[in-house]
Amino acid sequence: MTDYIVYKSSRHPRKRPVLSVLIPYYKDDPSGLLHALLGQCDARKDVEIILYDDGTGDAVLTQNLRHSVEAAKSPVTLIEAQSNHGRSAARNALQDAARADWVLFLDADMRPTRNDFIENYLRLITADIADIIFGGFTVEARTDDPDTELHRFFSEVSDCHPLHIREQAGSQYVATSNLCVRKSVLETETFDARFKGWGWEDSEWAARVSQRYVLRHADNPALHLGMEKTDTLLQRFQNSGDNYALFTQIHPEFAKGLTLYRVSQKLKNLPGQKLMRPVLKFIVRFQGLPLHVRVTALKLWRASWYAESVS
Repeated sequence: MTDYIVYKSSRHPRKRPVLSVLIPYYKDDPSGLLHALLGQCDARKDVEIILYDDGTGDAVLTQNLRHSVEAAKSPVTLIEAQSNHGRSAARNALQDAARADWVLFLDADMRPTRNDFIENYLRLITADIADIIFGGFTVEARTDDPDTELHRFFSEVSDCHPLHIREQAGSQYVATSNLCVRKSVLETETFDARFKGWGWEDSEWAARVSQRYVLRHADNPALHLGMEKTDTLLQRFQNSGDNYALFTQIHPEFAKGLTLYRVSQKLKNLPGQKLMRPVLKFIVRFQGLPLHVRVTALKLWRASWYAESVS
């Protein structure tokens, strides 16, 4: 890894850990997550934590993280990329560095919601009941920034589902933000490099691997703190149509069972449907409207753009 600088804590026993916690980040501060995890892994030798900085270039943040790594009583590694390589390269570098047979992917803006978060995953690994375990996630009751409140509410109603709902849905609600998986599965079933930018890469992977491996949902959520501003959401949904189209091509029958697909197909056959986009955008951005109205407009905005991409 010629383009990388690696820092390690002094506590790296020769015995392989049971679980490698992998945290990629770019222009985010993973310190809060690292300290929360160290609070649960203090002096443990069966869990290692590996952080990957994908070329953030923040000297103060880097120095603070180096101090945290050096002071850690558990095995911690910080991999610093000197330039940005992208999400797939970050994930691959983390997988290569992981020494355990099981890895847990956590986004840098996540936090454990329970004191036995790591212990719970270790119990599930020991029980040997699955190859892939998704713990779910949750969001705060409210955000301090009114411009991120829409994303928080959207996540709450669309993604933060209780265990019994996720179990019924299978791979539909699986995401890499809190994903525990056998390393051998990732080595066999890689993420599809044809997906560019944001969206649908993890959905496609989950739909694919659930056909070959045992997927289980667990009641072990992480708190998602990194809410996006409204304009960022609008832009992401507008630009992710090609990824969505690729997802529907790879998994046509699965896609047809999703409400988003059915709405996109109806809009595709609606003459002049593009003309409603300025109105939808206005509704989405208008903070004086009820959140459920704005979320409905946001979903229609996404479906409108996806309608152009789906064949």
